[in-house]
Amino acid sequence: MSTKTHYDRTARWLHWAMAAMILAMIFIGVGMVASLEARPWLLALHRPLGLLVLVLAAWRLWHRWRHPAPALPDSVPALQARVARASHVLLYTLMFAMPLLGWAMSSAGGYGVALPGGFVLPALAPQDAALYSWLRCAHGALGYAFFGLILLHLSGALYHAWVRRDGVFESMAHDK
Repeated sequence: MSTKTHYDRTARWLHWAMAAMILAMIFIGVGMVASLEARPWLLALHRPLGLLVLVLAAWRLWHRWRHPAPALPDSVPALQARVARASHVLLYTLMFAMPLLGWAMSSAGGYGVALPGGFVLPALAPQDAALYSWLRCAHGALGYAFFGLILLHLSGALYHAWVRRDGVFESMAHDK
């Protein structure tokens, strides 16, 4: 069992940078649906930011594998520890699934995913209107689920910071 009590600097940087990007992605996504006028420039921001989230998620998973998380304090009830582990698995799953679904959806809709510099990513799915519609619904529904999971994660973090005061929040918030 690990005796470290804090995440390292890289893990913390990836966590907070991705938290900001993912929240931005959710609000940009809502804005794209709400405003036809703003949709083109929001979409031009949303796609490359989504791909950056995908790349950072891969880096984060690799880093997590090489630098395991600190153990939860013994005072954390077993059920709460299982819920925390399950929520982290779901968060990582959605960090990969959302950008891949968005890329596949764009491909199915016949829209290339252009990166800054004019590079267009290869299609992830065949162009198909029915598939596009299904992927768009899935991307939207999982976006709401992701937001709900983030709120649950934030609630747990604040519970540890303000109620339990057991060091769990501090392990990601700052150096030892």
